[in-house]
Amino acid sequence: MAFGGFSKSGDSQPMAEINMIPLIDVMLVLLVIFIVTAPLLTHSVRIDLPKAASKPNITRTENIQLGIKADGSIYWNGESVNTAQLAERMTAASTFDPQPEVHIRADRTTEYQKVAEVMSTAAKAGLVKIGFITDPTANK
Repeated sequence: MAFGGFSKSGDSQPMAEINMIPLIDVMLVLLVIFIVTAPLLTHSVRIDLPKAASKPNITRTENIQLGIKADGSIYWNGESVNTAQLAERMTAASTFDPQPEVHIRADRTTEYQKVAEVMSTAAKAGLVKIGFITDPTANK
């Protein structure tokens, strides 16, 4: 209830009307909050996967070229290696200064599990510079 009036006399009576302005302000604030938070409540995430379009990168001499074929075979600079030899070579390569970059070139149909194992082996050996090689002309 609001008290007051516009009369000059001192005998003002309480007004029996509801002041709607604060109610409208609160409703507008709630509306803005719901508009902002409603898109965050969706459970599905739409992701536009990146294309492999890039320009050729000039590689330095201190890098390791790892090739992974679809059947799971691994190649160290063109030479076939097994997982034990791969771990030994990566451990030895991690001691070099500056540390070499590992460039992974995998077949399109290679299982992600095999790529993840190679990356895990590199991380355990202490190699931190890992990159993926793609064909820059594939999407033209």
